[in-house]
Amino acid sequence: MESQIPFTMFNDEEDFSLGIDDKKPSKDSLEEIKASIERYKRRHEQLIQEQQELAALTDQQRKTTQEFRQRSDKLVRDLEKDQCAYEEQYENRLAEATLMQLEEEELLKEIQRVEEALEEEEALNQRLHQRVKVSTAVPERPVVCVGPDGGDAFEVRSRVVYPMEGGTALVTFESEVVAGRILNMRAHRVSLGSECSIPVEARPVQLTLPRLVEMEPEPLLNQLEIHFSKKRHGGGEVEKCELQPGSDDVVITFVESDVARGLTDTERHQVVLQKKVQSVRVTPFLDGSITSLETRVAVCRRTVLLTGIPDVMKPDSLLDLLEIHFQRGTNGGGEIQAVLYNPPGGRTTALFEGVAAD
Repeated sequence: MESQIPFTMFNDEEDFSLGIDDKKPSKDSLEEIKASIERYKRRHEQLIQEQQELAALTDQQRKTTQEFRQRSDKLVRDLEKDQCAYEEQYENRLAEATLMQLEEEELLKEIQRVEEALEEEEALNQRLHQRVKVSTAVPERPVVCVGPDGGDAFEVRSRVVYPMEGGTALVTFESEVVAGRILNMRAHRVSLGSECSIPVEARPVQLTLPRLVEMEPEPLLNQLEIHFSKKRHGGGEVEKCELQPGSDDVVITFVESDVARGLTDTERHQVVLQKKVQSVRVTPFLDGSITSLETRVAVCRRTVLLTGIPDVMKPDSLLDLLEIHFQRGTNGGGEIQAVLYNPPGGRTTALFEGVAAD
């Protein structure tokens, strides 16, 4: 009796059951088996090729994905840089626009101030043509009387109160040359730090000073104590003695005008008053009405006026920056004697002393 050994082969798609027997397969069966084997071999090769193509395609896609990711990261970084640059540029443009707006407002205010100043000048010119009665004391310097026509002339060193407008500063240099150089440059840019600066304009400081004052003298000439009515004290015969209202000054009029001149030249005198020796100061005195007044405009040689200063920081900090800027020789500046700043909306007055005629 012939024996048979059956076995089975399985895969994912098909299962094959082959039986081995002693019978010889037919020729047609072998051909079919060979054809099937060839088909499966071709199919296997095709699958291997497809698998290789898929692996290559997967690598290419992975590489492409990585490239796109790098490009995306670079674009994000570029966008962030552009955003930062845009914000910085926007802030700079906003600051420039703010400064331009402040300049425009300052120009409008300046135009208004000029118009008001013109109106005040016109009113002043009208008032100057009128006679004004005043009582004034001559400066502490000795009085010099000259002129064959009997008129009196005296030298005056003025104390001028200069009202400052808002957004301006006064800078007094030690050298007239430096002040002249700053005025010739006229336009200046003062750095505020962080790539920010403000434009200012240097202008001359013009003061209105009396050039000629004509008065009709009255009998009162000098401030003297009654003590000087005696000749041994340098005095003379007294014509009139009056106490000035609202003060402790005594005005004495002498019969001889030379007596007053001698006493005022000495100025300090020791006088016994109420049994005590007192130091009395004697100065000239004029009283009368002004019949003619002429003025002139004097330009300060060492002081310049800076205009167009906006309110962008604390006044003390801005004052320091202005002083630093105009001390530098590269900016045309030099050693500074004094600086005074009046912020926009502020009220400040400057006092000019000892301004004499040229």
